[in-house]
Amino acid sequence: MGEHVRVAVVGSGFGGLGAAVRLRREGITDFVVLERADSVGGTWRDNSYPGCACDVPSHLYSFSFAPNPDWPRTFSGQPHIRAYLEHVADTFGLRPHIRLGHEVLMMRWDADELCWRIETSAGNLTADIVVSATGPLSDPKMPEVPGLAEFPGKVFHSARWDHDYDLSGKRVAMIGTGASAAQIVPAIAPEVERLTLFQRTAPWVLPKTDRAITGLERWLHRQLPFTRAARRGLLWGIRELQVGAFTKRPNQLGLIESLAKANMARAIKDPQLRAKLTPSYRIGCKRILLSSEYYPALARPDVDVVASGLKEIRGSVLVAADGTEAEVDAIIFGTGFHVTDMPIADRVVGVDGLSLAEAWKDGMKSLRGATAAGFPNWMTIIGPNTGLGNSSMILMIESQLSYMADYVRQLGVLGGRAALAARPSAVNAWNRRVQDRMQRTVWNTGGCTSWYLDAGGRNTTVWPGTTGEFRRETRAVDLAEYEVVRGRDRDRDRAVPAAARATAGGPATGKARAKAKAATRTAAGATPATPATPAAEGAA
Repeated sequence: MGEHVRVAVVGSGFGGLGAAVRLRREGITDFVVLERADSVGGTWRDNSYPGCACDVPSHLYSFSFAPNPDWPRTFSGQPHIRAYLEHVADTFGLRPHIRLGHEVLMMRWDADELCWRIETSAGNLTADIVVSATGPLSDPKMPEVPGLAEFPGKVFHSARWDHDYDLSGKRVAMIGTGASAAQIVPAIAPEVERLTLFQRTAPWVLPKTDRAITGLERWLHRQLPFTRAARRGLLWGIRELQVGAFTKRPNQLGLIESLAKANMARAIKDPQLRAKLTPSYRIGCKRILLSSEYYPALARPDVDVVASGLKEIRGSVLVAADGTEAEVDAIIFGTGFHVTDMPIADRVVGVDGLSLAEAWKDGMKSLRGATAAGFPNWMTIIGPNTGLGNSSMILMIESQLSYMADYVRQLGVLGGRAALAARPSAVNAWNRRVQDRMQRTVWNTGGCTSWYLDAGGRNTTVWPGTTGEFRRETRAVDLAEYEVVRGRDRDRDRAVPAAARATAGGPATGKARAKAKAATRTAAGATPATPATPAAEGAA
């Protein structure tokens, strides 16, 4: 069979390295981390454009189990975050598990052997469990623009920055006004001859209260760890209190809009330019940007704002949808990523030869953001509806790591060759409740079109609740939501709920025995229990 591991983790960003750390803490060392690049870091390795930084405070954008008392700024730059991830890989002894230059080409479920057959660019292997941590911001999206192939100048995406190309004295077009553009524009405006920003939709921009963290603060965080924990807790708590305005009461966001307008008014004095830059939708519907430098950069005399999307390219001339033209030497695309159509989905083939992309053709959906029907022993980190609009994704990742740990633990309790397969009914029930809650959120009602929405207009990316709610919902695996597939007599095992066999493969906890009894009653004809959801806990 060749090399076989208990767990194969795909990707070495925050999700992948976090999964590796959690596996080791669970006593599992038979795992590998497959990484297509030549170093770890994920999106913080790939995005190295000028001005790249995080818009979540440093002490919240880090693992709770790997605090860093020496963050240099309140909002960390890309080099510091990447160095932090390298530090995590070293501190927790992950290097022996990491396989660099191993791009996953295909993962196929072997129903006979109950394992995943994984093809990589550097060899093949099999694994009992796959944890996909490729992330939604890993594959850049390049728009199909007529004439782009014939453009004589330089072209690259913000996530694939060409550091060998000198922008000095060049006429540059920036396509897009997302978070990357808000950082790139102020960074390159002083060095280029002329910068033209093609803006399809104006973003809401709040000032960024970034500053250097003093030596005294860092000393206190090293010597008195409770001060570091208190700082993190305060940052978390403030953001938890804000969630209700985004998810239940979008009309309360008017005050935040006034702050954003004041931020614009301080820098943009030209009423025509201000009109171009004023959004026509509710703040929060699209990602809110943080920058105190974006508007001042747009007010420069050598920066032009075209309030229209790019329509076509004629030689070196870019033509906007409103007819505006600009001749440039280089084009930088800040056009986002394949979020709702992740390329990795084409490379995961589950039961009956169905790919994940085919299973999700009508929209991504999963059970608790982790597992998908038809894909046993496969789970994803930062899966469907786990994104956030105002807080740290590391909080969500850690919740999913707890779920992953219990998933692996439950397989150990079952014993023997076994797989857990998410029940379609459980996946649908979870997804239905999430989408019901989504209907009144600002992301669905704010009057914009964003990358949060898929081609069908469904919001399959954002979590409509607090991080605390999500943590409670993913603390442990509910075996009633899964079927057990075994290496022997699989037809019989599929017919019996997983929890009814929880004690058959090894010692079970009291909680597992209680779940087994409940599942046995269900199998005997009792009404199936409805999976716990945020709405059921009064969070709606």
